[in-house]
Amino acid sequence: MQENAFGLAHLWASGDGVSHTVAIALLIMSLASWYLILAKAFDWWRMRRAARCVGRFWAAQSVIDGIENLREGGVDSPFAQLATQANCCNSEFEAASGRLLSRFDPAEQMERALRQQLQSTQASMENGLTLLATTGATAPFVGLFGTVWGIYHALVAIGMSGQAALEKVAGPVGEALIMTAAGLAVALPAVFAYNAFTRANRVIMADLDAFAHDLHAFFTVGKPFVANSAQIHPMRARAATGAA
Repeated sequence: MQENAFGLAHLWASGDGVSHTVAIALLIMSLASWYLILAKAFDWWRMRRAARCVGRFWAAQSVIDGIENLREGGVDSPFAQLATQANCCNSEFEAASGRLLSRFDPAEQMERALRQQLQSTQASMENGLTLLATTGATAPFVGLFGTVWGIYHALVAIGMSGQAALEKVAGPVGEALIMTAAGLAVALPAVFAYNAFTRANRVIMADLDAFAHDLHAFFTVGKPFVANSAQIHPMRARAATGAA
């Protein structure tokens, strides 16, 4: 049975150290890209599930109950982390009477704590995107290098044989074509995934930013509801007293 000159086994056997190195590099880049794609897709799904629990936070009877409701969307929910950070910051101010911490403006300190938490969450969400962008930008050139090296082998085979016989150049040319296709196959999923995750991160960060603004307003401006109408409308209460 005649061996297929365009088979992968034949191409690997006929390649040298350079072509093997290029093939292994593309394989590693592909495995790393797909691992990040699957991991980021799972993280995005958890983020969207956590975002659906925000309404349950505002429906809770207390801040602690609201944080527990947020954690039902995931123990490490970024929305729960924001609420926990805001609640801890508020508790520190309440316990800081007579200390240097009490001299800071509570609203500014709350804004600072929430901003730091947002930056930490954003850094975590963007982790790995650099590798996807690098793979999408460099994999075609790595494959192109393998293509050039395969064509070089084809030319050397032609020169040594003295004739452009198909059996002399089929292997190196096939190797060159496969390297080109491999480079594109590695780069395209990485580019598509990078663009998709970049947009998804922008959407999630917008939701987190809006939730942080609501938390800031709640802890620095918001007032608890009271049942006494005189406390809710003091001007009306005074007017009613004067009229009596």
